[in-house]
Amino acid sequence: MTSTAPKEGRRERKKRETRQRISDIATGLFLARGFDAVTIAEIAEAADVSVNTVYNYFPAKEDLFFDREEEMADRTAALVRDRAPGQSAADAVLGRLRQDIAERNLYAGIREGFGDFMRVVRESPALVARLMVLHHRIADRLRETLAAETGAAPDDPMPELVAYELVNLVDLVTRRATLSVTDGASPEQAARAALAKLDAYESLVTDELLNYATRPAE
Repeated sequence: MTSTAPKEGRRERKKRETRQRISDIATGLFLARGFDAVTIAEIAEAADVSVNTVYNYFPAKEDLFFDREEEMADRTAALVRDRAPGQSAADAVLGRLRQDIAERNLYAGIREGFGDFMRVVRESPALVARLMVLHHRIADRLRETLAAETGAAPDDPMPELVAYELVNLVDLVTRRATLSVTDGASPEQAARAALAKLDAYESLVTDELLNYATRPAE
């Protein structure tokens, strides 16, 4: 089949490549010296671009570190939007978390080197604050999706409750996995512990929440 996706033009490709190069260089500097110690001017010089060019692509310094923030903000909501018939919101979110853990990937917090990334976050109050904002963005985006998917009334508390419960559960599991790797556990050890923790947490969640927003079978 022929793809119907619009073809990326030369100008768009060069802009995307420039943005990625600036982000990669900034990340390397942040990991080596810490977020607060690196200036935008230093990033611009290392990337061989002007300071204004950096700001054109990344309006705030934190945007350079969390360059995939928009993708992360929508990922959980997208899992729910794309859930299969017969699958609940919790099935979609927690099932994907299990897969992420099995894959030892970035989203599970188990990927090699991710501990260094989170170390930089923990050492910077600005990044900690930005991560908290992202956490709420993820939950709010999921709340909006759940409300739309279920046709919930504006005063129905369930979309917000389910959204924050699921996002908090995922955060608890992935944060502990990241800390385990940072403290010297192997990815395999961290993955086993993460799955055990997920099983324990899931056993404490009510059936009402686990079955919420189940997509009707076709």
